[in-house]
Amino acid sequence: MQIAFLLFPGLTQLDLTGPAQFLSRLPDARIDLVWKRIEPVPTDAGFAILPTASFADIPRPDLLCIPGGMGIAQVIDDDAALDWVRQVGSTAEWITSVCTGALILGAAGLLRGYRATTHWAWHDMLALFGTEPVAARTVFDRNRVTGGGVTAGIDFALALMARIAGEDHARTVQLALEYDPAPPFDCGSPGKAGAQLVATYQARADRLAPDRKPALLASARRLGFID
Repeated sequence: MQIAFLLFPGLTQLDLTGPAQFLSRLPDARIDLVWKRIEPVPTDAGFAILPTASFADIPRPDLLCIPGGMGIAQVIDDDAALDWVRQVGSTAEWITSVCTGALILGAAGLLRGYRATTHWAWHDMLALFGTEPVAARTVFDRNRVTGGGVTAGIDFALALMARIAGEDHARTVQLALEYDPAPPFDCGSPGKAGAQLVATYQARADRLAPDRKPALLASARRLGFID
């Protein structure tokens, strides 16, 4: 199975590396990290990742996965990147995303009429692209599979692995990678974190990406999803 992850400037590396580590354990899996050129791509963690392939090298993967991150609006406005996502999504057996990568899938027209999830702070943006937002860690809708924010990508990968290779295989991989979460704090969702922490995060997100929501709205108009 050829698995293609879109690697773009400003992505959240765990959106990619978390599920990639798990999905690499699918039988006969081959992982490719795909961007325009084979040169280091900066992540939002302050280090770069080297792509393994360019768009032209990977025209028909079996599984497409789009991570999220600070750079999603730039990807949506990049015709070459969005065209590759759209083209690959027209033939892939599985079309998937983690975190705000769902908004890239949506902008490519691949989630119109589908149920999907994304990072909780951006759920309302899914509707711009004709997608029904669902508050869940992982959402399956036919061959579209979307994961919630960042660490949800690991849960997403295990759920997808179980669907593809069987639950026993997924359980074995979970054990092998000792995925046994025991976080020191129980505040990983808005309902658990409380209003004050949610407001603190929202203020930080607005400082880091003040133009993201207006940019997504403009992209939805430009691409013909809304008037």
